Amino acid sequence: MFKENLFDISLADYDAVIFDLDGTLVDSMPAHFEAWCVALDSFGAYNVFAEDVFYAMGGRPTRDIVRDLNGECDVHLDAEAVGAAKRKAFMGNLDRIKPITEVIEFAKHVRGKLPMAVATGGSRNVAEKTLKQVNISDLFDEVVTANDVKKGKPNPDIYFDVAERLGVKPERCLVFEDAPAGIEAALAAGMEVITVPSPLSVV
Repeated sequence: MFKENLFDISLADYDAVIFDLDGTLVDSMPAHFEAWCVALDSFGAYNVFAEDVFYAMGGRPTRDIVRDLNGECDVHLDAEAVGAAKRKAFMGNLDRIKPITEVIEFAKHVRGKLPMAVATGGSRNVAEKTLKQVNISDLFDEVVTANDVKKGKPNPDIYFDVAERLGVKPERCLVFEDAPAGIEAALAAGMEVITVPSPLSVV
């Protein structure tokens, strides 16, 4: 997956490591897309969410995605109702989630050396069940979700929140992200980012 060995990263350059969840620690995006389709179909919003658009919106909270769909697709969806339906559909797909081994092995390597956290645009309930599904809940000191911030990615608030919880300066954090919104959020917080699954690049 990566051009370079993640284990060659100098941990002395950082005070904390932060990971996005879906598409970064776990291969869950296909399951999320299917859950979105099921949820939207249940409200009569058929074929309004193309797969490429879904991936472009990766990392953003459900409420923000529904707002954009309402504005762009001439639908009138209730974000809370759609979110609940989407979460229910996704929970039925938990067995389809697979760990992204290289990233998780790096997290295990860092454990005990630097504080680590998860920063996800998903809900707390879904995030905790996802981490449990792949047996990595105990790796992280903090898990910050869309439930913890008013503005989701690409707003940097979630990353500022994580840094504060870990007691570190944002500019001393290394972030693993896969989606444009998450990368934008981490960079806006002044953090360095390694993109997943594209070839290793620190920006």
